[in-house]
Amino acid sequence: MIDTAIMDQREVALAAARALDAKRGKDIVVLKVDEMTVITDYMVIATGRSVPQVKALSEHVEEELAKLDIFAKRREGLSEGRWCVLDYGDVMVHIFSEQDREYYQLERLWSDGTNALELHLDAPPAQTEG
Repeated sequence: MIDTAIMDQREVALAAARALDAKRGKDIVVLKVDEMTVITDYMVIATGRSVPQVKALSEHVEEELAKLDIFAKRREGLSEGRWCVLDYGDVMVHIFSEQDREYYQLERLWSDGTNALELHLDAPPAQTEG
């Protein structure tokens, strides 16, 4: 379980999404699935443009969340680099190659049309007065 005293699950999912965005992951989606499954509360889904990028994205998510003292319980698919899953308990991060994401269509399975979190990943940084 993620230590909710440090960070709640929603914040962990959003931190993973920001890490994916920082490394140019494509089509990043965060779904709140706690009412649909007991497996996890949030799914973060993203696409990498190549096998090396899928691997780099997964490594970057792990590095960024480790800075917050949050570590994956399990990781699958890193050696193949086509579909990597990082299991943080209440948050699961799925990083696909373009072909595998299109084939598996996790959003279709886990989205009910109302459970996607609004992401503002491309928003410009806040301006500071100076």
